[in-house]
Parts: sequence; C-alpha cells; structure tokens
Amino acid sequence: MPPWCTAPALPLAQPRSVLAGHLIGAAVGYTALALAGSSPWAAAIVAGVTLALLMVARAPHSPACATTLVIVLQTPEAGRFVPLLTGAATLLILAEYAASRLRPRAPRYPAYWW
Repeated sequence: MPPWCTAPALPLAQPRSVLAGHLIGAAVGYTALALAGSSPWAAAIVAGVTLALLMVARAPHSPACATTLVIVLQTPEAGRFVPLLTGAATLLILAEYAASRLRPRAPRYPAYWW
C-alpha cells in the first residue's frame, strides 16, 4: 500500500481515539435510544453530541459518530453489539500495529498509545 494511503500519526487514528471514541459513541447512542427512541432527529442530534464529547475527552474519532447513528437507527442489542464493537476496534488497532512493523519504511503506529 502506498504510504499516502494511511495516516498513522493523526490523532484520530491513535488507539485512545479509536477505542474510547467508539465506546463513547456507544454510550451516547444507547442513552439516546433509552431517552428519545429511534428516530432520524434523535440520530442527528446525538451525532453532534457524540462529536462534542469526543473533543472534550480528547479522543477525536469521527467514525465513532457512525457508531452512535447505527445504535439509534438500528437498535442493536447492547449485550451483543458492544463486545463486537470493542473487539473490532481492538483488532483494527492490532492489525495496523502489525502492519506498520511488517512494511519496510512504513511510518510507525501508533504515535502514542493513550
């Protein structure tokens, strides 16, 4: 993969942002689902709330807003969705870590762990 296809040093790609971001997105999504139910308006509002909380938590990760949207619009069961989400985020982090070590001259990932 050409080096311009990845951005391993960006804050949104760091393990803290990926894992914490998706967990914050899930928490906001399930809270909104309990309070407001499943609707496009609720989804739009909580996507903005999620982004604001990610900035406050210093864990910017815009795909985490999609996690919130999926929860509010699709209403997945938390007991199945959250472990799957956590596992997928962890696997993504580990795959990029391994890939950055295997590719010659690849930028090192992560720039910082937490």
